Amino acid sequence: MVVYITQGSLPADSPTVFTNSLFGMGNPLLDISAVVDKDFLDKYNLKPNDQILAEDKHKALFEELVKKFKVEYHAGGATQNSIKIAQWMIQEPRKVGTFFGCIGKDQFGEILKKKAEDAHIETHYYEQDDEPTGTCAACITGANRSLIANLAAANCYKKEKHLDLEENWKILEKAKVFYIAGFFLTVSLESMLKVAKHASENNKLFCLNLSAPFICQFFKDNLMQIIPYVDVLFGNETEAAAFAKEQDFDTKDIKEIAKKAQALPKVNTKRHRVVVLTQGQEDTVMALHDKISTFPVVKIDPKDIVDTNGAGDAFVGGFLSELVREKPLDQCIKAAHYAANVIIQRAGCTFPEKPDYK
Repeated sequence: MVVYITQGSLPADSPTVFTNSLFGMGNPLLDISAVVDKDFLDKYNLKPNDQILAEDKHKALFEELVKKFKVEYHAGGATQNSIKIAQWMIQEPRKVGTFFGCIGKDQFGEILKKKAEDAHIETHYYEQDDEPTGTCAACITGANRSLIANLAAANCYKKEKHLDLEENWKILEKAKVFYIAGFFLTVSLESMLKVAKHASENNKLFCLNLSAPFICQFFKDNLMQIIPYVDVLFGNETEAAAFAKEQDFDTKDIKEIAKKAQALPKVNTKRHRVVVLTQGQEDTVMALHDKISTFPVVKIDPKDIVDTNGAGDAFVGGFLSELVREKPLDQCIKAAHYAANVIIQRAGCTFPEKPDYK
């Protein structure tokens, strides 16, 4: 069965993609990765394989990492990663993906702009000088990666100072698919609501990721203000379990969770919500109407797995690359699985020059 999410979808080979047709908004981070030694981890009390938010004791870490080790820079942050990967899957035209977020007026901000440009996405950052550009240090020791994120400027996005500006809003209006990770609920709910309402009122697609269990738990009120506008909801098994518990779904079965999330109230009744839940190496679950579908992931030898940290962002990016081209949902999931499979075989959320996806 071929299922389209768009009403009256065009044939799968129609040239429907154009510059600025995919819009993302979120927390831009400059990823800084380097191979470090055990002494460096010990100095900052880091575990070899962990993900933490930077505290005061970590502030000097980022500067020392750059000075002491050979580093690689990449444009990062969950939503920006997904937009990058969607653009990589699409290839041409360039700048199909657009991204809004907040950075600092500093050297890391300039590097971030250059790295986003190298990824062929169009960025419109709100630049301020109260906080430095957000960074995520990846300290690599052997097969382990210790991630330390310092959101800094990413937390400073202001709707009235950026999203509301006429020149920025005109760029956003060109988009037909919108994607924001749930992490942005901690930064600017009002910005997310403005984007979500625009999508709903114009029968465009608004996509959201649950992003992390703590979003479902501690930002539940913000999340539930956005859910009625969501056309495509993404999450993994742990996020789905946290969401189900907070929503009193009274089930731990991932298929039932998908079905109940799909049935939550929705503003734009012209479209049925799609819920897509991943489970690592287990089948991906999709709920649409009353139907539950499952899709096996691409098989991979465990020894070929290098880094699973970017898998979720890559999955969404692959999915969006087909969704924005109005392809059927089974093709969106196929592309999502392909992108995630490529990314977990590489360090960080990086990819080869071109995909060999067919």
